[in-house]
Amino acid sequence: MAPQRRAGSRTAESGSAGMEARAEARRRLSSVIKGNSQKVSHQKWLKVAFLLSSVVLGCLLSGSYFFSEEGVTEVLGHYGEIIEDRFIEVPCSEDYDSHKRFEGCTPRKCGRGITDTIISRVEAERIRRIAEKGLSLGGSDGGASILDLHSGALSLGKHFVDMYRYFGDKVHNIFSEEDFHLYSELRQRIQQQIALSFGISSSSMYLTKPTFFSRINNSEAKTTHDEYWHPHIDKVTYGSFDYTSLLYLSDYTEDFGGGRFVFMDEGANRTVEPRAGRVSFFTSGSENLHRVEKVHWGTRYAITISFTCNPDHGIGDPVLT
Repeated sequence: MAPQRRAGSRTAESGSAGMEARAEARRRLSSVIKGNSQKVSHQKWLKVAFLLSSVVLGCLLSGSYFFSEEGVTEVLGHYGEIIEDRFIEVPCSEDYDSHKRFEGCTPRKCGRGITDTIISRVEAERIRRIAEKGLSLGGSDGGASILDLHSGALSLGKHFVDMYRYFGDKVHNIFSEEDFHLYSELRQRIQQQIALSFGISSSSMYLTKPTFFSRINNSEAKTTHDEYWHPHIDKVTYGSFDYTSLLYLSDYTEDFGGGRFVFMDEGANRTVEPRAGRVSFFTSGSENLHRVEKVHWGTRYAITISFTCNPDHGIGDPVLT
């Protein structure tokens, strides 16, 4: 009987060892599976991180998009590039339907354009000097000063004056006939470019008011006229506007910081960075809701020149009287 007990004991010991071996195998298998799972998870994370970093790097390299507090912003025109003719078509709003339509002029094709080739930087510097001379007569106490050669409107403190009446003959010592001729010539080039881009006749367009120089700095606003940064629609603010243009007379990041022009589209903002001689133009309806960023430092100069299709709202070029 003793030998049988020893054999049974060896069998039990053998069975116990087998169970422990199987348990150890299961533990190893579980560890391998867990390790592989973690490896796969890590590989997926690395892949996602690589894709995200590639997108960010691409954006940084192209300089076309960036992230701000307001979401994604696309730059339509960088200050450092020279744009021959860039046009982006957008669907027209219904704003024009509430006004008398003029076939061959009232927008049926809407959008926004940028060009750096119709006005030279030298010409921009010359016309900027016109703004500087006129604004030397006055200027706003706040951050935004206006000079309108047509009506004579000039910012002075917290108010506006008619510089032709207020300063009289002194105006003739400030401006020259050559200044006004240059203003008219550049206005005509802008009008022709707008007509070409929108497929209309330039003769069907009329200069309209207000058309003015603006000088913006970072001074604290004193009146509502100094608060230039609010979003607005030109066709709503000025019913006569059909096409709006801006001729920039100073350089973003060199002459001033901030102060970019922003189209506020659904889901994204699209900006134009000013550059001396750059012309930005667009249809004036709510398809082009826009604003100007606050200027953080320096001084930003520009001219707003706008056009109407209604001859009743047209004005002539300014003259030195």
